Amino acid sequence: MTPPKVVVCDIEGTTSAIAFVKDSLFPFAEQALDGFLRARADDPAVAAVLEETRGLAPGLEPAEALRGWMARDEKVTPLKAIQGMVWRQGFEDGALHGHLWPDVAPCLRAWAAAGVKLRIYSSGSVEAQKLLFRHSAAGDLTPILSGFDDTRTGPKREAASYQAIAASAGVEPGAVLFLSDVAEELDAAAAAGMQVCQLVRAADGTVASGRHPACATFPEVARRFGLPAPDEPPPG
Repeated sequence: MTPPKVVVCDIEGTTSAIAFVKDSLFPFAEQALDGFLRARADDPAVAAVLEETRGLAPGLEPAEALRGWMARDEKVTPLKAIQGMVWRQGFEDGALHGHLWPDVAPCLRAWAAAGVKLRIYSSGSVEAQKLLFRHSAAGDLTPILSGFDDTRTGPKREAASYQAIAASAGVEPGAVLFLSDVAEELDAAAAAGMQVCQLVRAADGTVASGRHPACATFPEVARRFGLPAPDEPPPG
């Protein structure tokens, strides 16, 4: 197996605990939404998101539509954009800090130092992705990340999205390794020609699908796919 030239990481369940998004980020955005919209109603970026929301949910006030999408955890682009804006304020105010599993940052740094391009692909907005990695518990990792993709690139369960990411990275899909905890996302990436691996984190309760290679940690991924493998960090 040829070691990948590019590694693309999902976030929730892969680099970060599912509970962080569910128990920290989502409630924070829900609680702060109304106040944020009142305070930033004249912001052009916010106004653009509200206009997009009106187009997708005619007959509803934008705030009502956004709250409904939040309650149903819908992967709707304007919702992800507004959540990213709310989270940005929280991160910059110090009310939020991005969670990463302890094994993630050492591997990302080692892979980047070896010349491997690192990208993030998540249903959360690019804005939210950058905030999490800029304000992570392991420090600012954005300098070693070469690209970010969200639902604007395409749905995570469609092969065309992964073909677009490979093209953006300037490599053939076979030179890319995609890491995710979701088997259907891995199915799509594999259909696009990428190398894939399922992250099976015991703390998140992930179950291996049996359809793809599976690893419990990033160092295990490194050893399996020929990437630099730092020593395992202590648990915590």
